[in-house]
Amino acid sequence: MSNTEKKRYYEAAPQDIDIDNFRKVVESRRSVRKFTDKAIPEDVLDACLDLALLAPNSSNLQPWTFYVVQNPAKKKRLVKACLGQLAAKTASELIVCVARTDRIDEMAKRNINEFPFPEVPAMVKKYYKFIPYNYKTGYFNSLGNFKKVAFKVARTLDKQLPVTAFSTDDAKLWASKTTALACENLVLALRAYGFDSCMMEGFDEPLVAKILNLNNQQYPVMVIAAGERAEDGVFFPQYRFDRSLFIQKI
Repeated sequence: MSNTEKKRYYEAAPQDIDIDNFRKVVESRRSVRKFTDKAIPEDVLDACLDLALLAPNSSNLQPWTFYVVQNPAKKKRLVKACLGQLAAKTASELIVCVARTDRIDEMAKRNINEFPFPEVPAMVKKYYKFIPYNYKTGYFNSLGNFKKVAFKVARTLDKQLPVTAFSTDDAKLWASKTTALACENLVLALRAYGFDSCMMEGFDEPLVAKILNLNNQQYPVMVIAAGERAEDGVFFPQYRFDRSLFIQKI
């Protein structure tokens, strides 16, 4: 290697993954509507949450918070906010998955301050100086409107541009998509540890936000009920429509 050539980081992909067990985890994950009264051990719950945090996310900004609601009074209010669903009533744990657009700057700085090598490359510093603007919209959407005009002009010049946030709704969508990936990690992790879940989108969002004291840049994406599957916890067989409706090879 020459003196001018930079040393690259390499990470080998494990080849000993048991595909049959992975398939079993994915195929046995069900929306469980009724749980037993068995508690999820704290170490298992923490391990599942840690696996959730390994989900892929845009620019490593990790725009999420998982609220594990264990306070009895708050949990009772949360069940009410979940419209009294049986899954919420019987769950050992209720976890509110919240997408956040309120700490983009903080996370960008953390990516520099906690970079995994002693020396942060100049390119990385530059990237995290500017990437927050891709997701921010500014006061009265001033930045979003400026970007909308700039992108429109750039596209007339045949420039390829990334997805960006032109409005607060765009920023919310970005954070919500990323948080949903972490939610999937969480429910698969629970299944791998022998527990089950129900991902609930049917809830009173303003009430959930009030219970958790969220600000207007924190968005509850879903409430995950978790616990041990009751014998009659799955109400119907799983079925999917023909794959040709959803998969196109072009």
